[in-house]
Amino acid sequence: MSERQKEIRRRRKRRANYAAMKPKLEMADATTREKFIEKLRKMTPGADDLIKSWGLE
Repeated sequence: MSERQKEIRRRRKRRANYAAMKPKLEMADATTREKFIEKLRKMTPGADDLIKSWGLE
């Protein structure tokens, strides 16, 4: 598999993970939100922008 295809697969998986996380975040308490924020930071280099756009900070 080419490197481009691997990159596309990683990006699609991240997007699916974001879609699964967002509803859980809305119902989560403060400690669970912190865990999700740490997961986001480990998942992607653009996590800070995503965190701001979701209103988590």
